Amino acid sequence: MGNKAKILVLGCGKIGKLVVSLLARSGDYAVTAADIHLETAQAAIHDGNGKKLPYCEAISIDLNNSSAIDKAMKGQTYVLSCAPYHCNVRIATSAKAAGTHYLDLTEDVATTKAVRELAKDSALAFVPQCGLAPGFITVVANGMAQSFDSIDHIKMRVGALPQYPHNALKYNLTWSTEGLINEYGNPCEAVVNGKLTLLQPLEGLERFNLDGVEYEAFNTSGGLGTLAETFAGKAKSLDYKSVRYPGHREIIALLMNELKMNEDRSTLKKIFENALPTTKQDVVLIMVTVQGLRQGVLSQESYAHKIYHQDIGGEHWGAIQVTTAAGICAVLDLHHDKKIKSKGFIRQEDIPLDMFLSNRFGQYYR
Repeated sequence: MGNKAKILVLGCGKIGKLVVSLLARSGDYAVTAADIHLETAQAAIHDGNGKKLPYCEAISIDLNNSSAIDKAMKGQTYVLSCAPYHCNVRIATSAKAAGTHYLDLTEDVATTKAVRELAKDSALAFVPQCGLAPGFITVVANGMAQSFDSIDHIKMRVGALPQYPHNALKYNLTWSTEGLINEYGNPCEAVVNGKLTLLQPLEGLERFNLDGVEYEAFNTSGGLGTLAETFAGKAKSLDYKSVRYPGHREIIALLMNELKMNEDRSTLKKIFENALPTTKQDVVLIMVTVQGLRQGVLSQESYAHKIYHQDIGGEHWGAIQVTTAAGICAVLDLHHDKKIKSKGFIRQEDIPLDMFLSNRFGQYYR
């Protein structure tokens, strides 16, 4: 594979497959696609017509086996974890031992804190939360906040929604089921009255209209990344909410709280995956509003954008696949090109918005 930077992509499911495709098609990286199922990894290194992508190879790996991860990590420049969040501390630990830069997509707060500890005094880059939310939404919010002299409120709203909802939940599975349940069940970081605090998930219900469509939004965990910590003491309030179609939150609250599925997440995962079909006909909705003072004048600025499912490289991809994969590929690209901090723990808010959007992978957000 020549002198190209070597990239190990762990997990070749909904997101990982597109990550492999984007990086391989760029021509600048040599990619090893790894999955517990060899056929899944093999599928990731072939296009929709069955043609092998350039500079790729596929391997099988059990992410519960630390020695197998160590073996796959040898000689790799970067590892990109598209694996379930509970695998990431093991992967990051192996990356540090192997001298491999580490990136992931996790929304799990505890995982990110563990990765931060591994990054202390390291000559390697550790960049968690490189997807959509956390990820791009953090880059947007921080980028907008820089134009204010002082911040009153930062409101971040993100939804990955079916374009054509049919079931009572008005929802389809478009990404990790475990990640989804984490968002609905874990405490939510926020800034309230200038102080870092925790809010209950599924609370803070609000409704709004965008382009003639009604939505609801409510507290969910993990979408802020490290931004609440960054703006504690700098903003009066900052929060993150997931966007859904009206009625979704009421059913989820019944499942999670009254039927106590938050205490039996493995069963809830089975229920979701048995009853909710997947779809690639989805739309990602991103909204950020910042209010504060500019030159003594109370001002407000909003960012609202929708990204739809689309064809890339002759294959059709869902909007959540595109946004999540583009996020981690853009951060990798920026780090490899030495445009962002080179080592240690790198936050999403350390990445300039204009730099992200001008990147060849970040352009999928434009």
